Amino acid sequence: MRKTAWLCVLLLAISPLAAAQAKTAAGVEHLFDYDAKQPLDIQEMQTFERGAGVKVINLTYASPRQGRITAFLVVPPGKGPFAAILFGHWGAGNRTEFLSEAELYARAGAVSLLIDYPWTRPPQWRRDVPNLDKPALDLEIFEQAVVDLRRGLDLLLARPDVDSKRVAYVGHSFGAQWGAILSVVDRRMKASVLMAGTPTVADVWMYDPSQFSAEHKDQLKKYLEVLQPLDAIEFVRRAAPIPLLFQFANFEQNFSNEAMQRYYKAASQPKEVKWYDTGHDLNDPQALFDRAAWLTKQIGIAPVAPFFDAELKRKSE
Repeated sequence: MRKTAWLCVLLLAISPLAAAQAKTAAGVEHLFDYDAKQPLDIQEMQTFERGAGVKVINLTYASPRQGRITAFLVVPPGKGPFAAILFGHWGAGNRTEFLSEAELYARAGAVSLLIDYPWTRPPQWRRDVPNLDKPALDLEIFEQAVVDLRRGLDLLLARPDVDSKRVAYVGHSFGAQWGAILSVVDRRMKASVLMAGTPTVADVWMYDPSQFSAEHKDQLKKYLEVLQPLDAIEFVRRAAPIPLLFQFANFEQNFSNEAMQRYYKAASQPKEVKWYDTGHDLNDPQALFDRAAWLTKQIGIAPVAPFFDAELKRKSE
């Protein structure tokens, strides 16, 4: 069977799922429940002085699901109260993705937490994905990623120097998917930035069907069915009153422009969208400045441009 033919068969097979997604998504919040009374058990290993009084703390804390979460905590000088930002990296990255940006925000008056997902942690705590032959396992691991981020909010809000009314989330790719879910299952955020996100799991896997042989269509169909509760589009529909900033790439290589337009259109108000002439990595510096300006408006951090210029000057000397 030609690849295009079996792709049509597969899409027809999952279309009934799409029709029922809104109802299903409304009943899956329990997947991300956890016992918030468990101790965080924060263990700090190293502290790095990064200039202008900013500190980067290398630490771990206990996951409510399994093992420990490796993370960076970036802390401004002074006693606060500070805004707080929780970061979620893209799937192929790790907690270092936003580290320089978090240091910039520290100068602007925000404490940041940047975590590793289960599949980017040290071997003793690592849980690898994907497992196409074990979709229930991947669902469990992805659920843990969201729960571990929720636990990260616990860590930030337990700090006496954090203002609980000024907490934001920034997530890229997988991190954007988790941010969509968090906007519904955890209302402690006051704003959320969703970078290069995709509306459904199928939009990623089916964008390039040439990577799958025809005989694997049943396996992929089952995989998509099991992971369907994670479809971000059904969460952003119900994100209100949390404001959402979407950032998309004009030259996105992992899913279609139609998918991104559909995703943004489905989201609840208030929302904004910005587009950049770059690929999935969104490495256009304007994307950083745009989300920084948006965070200034949403959670009251200082404008970052003066700190950015000062840091460039310091590094050039």
